[in-house]
Amino acid sequence: MTFDPFGDFKTLGYLRNFEKEKNLDIVRRLEHASFATGLDEAFAQLAKIKSLQYDHVLATHRVLFDAVYPWAGQDRPQTAPDVAVSKGGVLFAHPNEIRPAVDYALKHGQDKEFMAAKPGEVMGYLAYGHPFLDGNGRTIMVIHSVLAQRAGFSIDWAKTDKTDYLRALTKELDAPGKGILDSYLKPFMGGAIAYEKLGASVMQTPGLDGRSDDTNTVLGKTNEPDVKARYEQQKMKRSGG
Repeated sequence: MTFDPFGDFKTLGYLRNFEKEKNLDIVRRLEHASFATGLDEAFAQLAKIKSLQYDHVLATHRVLFDAVYPWAGQDRPQTAPDVAVSKGGVLFAHPNEIRPAVDYALKHGQDKEFMAAKPGEVMGYLAYGHPFLDGNGRTIMVIHSVLAQRAGFSIDWAKTDKTDYLRALTKELDAPGKGILDSYLKPFMGGAIAYEKLGASVMQTPGLDGRSDDTNTVLGKTNEPDVKARYEQQKMKRSGG
């Protein structure tokens, strides 16, 4: 099923991309080109910022994807405030909970000791927030790479396996703070990488260009009873209840 939170796929294409393209394989190629082109600029801008805040995450997405989407840099509370978004059985944060999740990640990710000890927990909260309709994984990887660099280490993403990483991430989203994604990432931790080399490192990540079947799903409206129940179930699961 096509991810169509705006309800205008037939006339404006996938997520209102500038080309009005409906073929997702073509859209993915456009996204990848935009991401690759904007990556060094994104890192250069982040390098100038002393304390990373939520708005910097939005600005990073804008730099990476503004060649593809008119809404680049706008989060889900702006683009789809009443839509529940899921992927592969994972229900991402309610629009009202996106910023708190990302703020948690940024606060703890800028605590050098916490970040070095729990890089997976920080990544998990960034991923759970899922601020954007598309481009989340690549945006949060850029943010996470900067947080890691400042904490004195790097993740050798080239050596990770996309399937294994996503499996660990999914478990982390269901049970945050239990060390699941930390355990997966720690064998790939190494020395810090200079800002000007972070882009080349990230570009080596397996599966970075995406797949046509790797898309979000509109679960329903956030005010629908069954969707509300799913959010409550998720809240209990994440809290260990």
